[in-house]
Amino acid sequence: MEKRIMKGNEALAEGAVRGGCRFYAGYPITPQSEILEWMSWRQKEVGGVFIQGESEIASVNMTFAARSLGARALTSTSGPGFSLYQEGIAYWVSAGVPAVVACVQRFGIGDGFISAGQDNYWQAVKGGGNGDYHLITLAPNSVQENVDMAYESFALAEKWMHPVLILSDGTIGQMMEPCVLPPMVDYDMDQPWAVKGCKDGEKNKVITDITYFQDIDEWNAGYLKKMREISETEQRWESFCVEDADIVLVAYGISSRVAESAVHQAREEGFKLGLIRPITLWPYPRKAFKEIPDTCRGVITVEVNMMGQMRDDVIITVKGKFPTFALTTNQRIAKVDQVVQYAKDVYDGKIREEEVY
Repeated sequence: MEKRIMKGNEALAEGAVRGGCRFYAGYPITPQSEILEWMSWRQKEVGGVFIQGESEIASVNMTFAARSLGARALTSTSGPGFSLYQEGIAYWVSAGVPAVVACVQRFGIGDGFISAGQDNYWQAVKGGGNGDYHLITLAPNSVQENVDMAYESFALAEKWMHPVLILSDGTIGQMMEPCVLPPMVDYDMDQPWAVKGCKDGEKNKVITDITYFQDIDEWNAGYLKKMREISETEQRWESFCVEDADIVLVAYGISSRVAESAVHQAREEGFKLGLIRPITLWPYPRKAFKEIPDTCRGVITVEVNMMGQMRDDVIITVKGKFPTFALTTNQRIAKVDQVVQYAKDVYDGKIREEEVY
């Protein structure tokens, strides 16, 4: 194992390389451009292929093609670039192509801003393209997890023959921390599901439907079965002091680091605060919420957006058992004191349960 101090985006790229990624296509966009920059020289070193596409649309579709040929393929983007990816990703899903995409979130509608944000949540976990689907969505909260999740993502995608999304954020992507780098994976792209040409003398394959390769009802039933199996077996989370908490925070990514510090500070002050950190945003870790005691007075999401996007999933999960709230900080990361005070105000009944907007 090798230990380095790395920037989060670079660590994500290196984790993917060490996980067997030998094709990368992408387009520069802040705050994820270091992933593209790292891949531009690193793929050459490992005998892979790097392409700076002429657009996000070109990049997502080149990734589709490379993965269909068997290569472990990654693309990455942010904000409006992720919007441009949606049609391509929907095709990945329908074709059962286990490609990986990283979205390093930033704040703002339309072209947005380059500041930190967590406002791709709805788009990420509710199926951003057309049709009924979810992406397996991993949410790192450290440079080390950027490495680990990128490293694991291809094996996870191949396990389910389904795309995986790494939903990072601008702060995690730009911060520098020590991390341990795993060994290189030797991956054989000659997979039974990969597209291969016909040998001499073999009859050419004729495909009349570019999306589905079986009866549509059979495909639909199989996809629903897969989604239910993933939802049951792949829920991941961390819990901090939930079992006796009067108020429970729910946060992911950079917000979860602030929330964890808030739990420690509140406990030192005698206030029983807890935290659930979703590691998978889909499947959402609903099992984690069973740990919340009946005496809890409220559940609060902490999010770097305007609308409190993750609160919807908390409402669905708790089914009205606990009041739900959202501490939303727009493009600014919450401060520890701010989180603790908000939780105390919820406990004291000073804040009403209502839509953020």
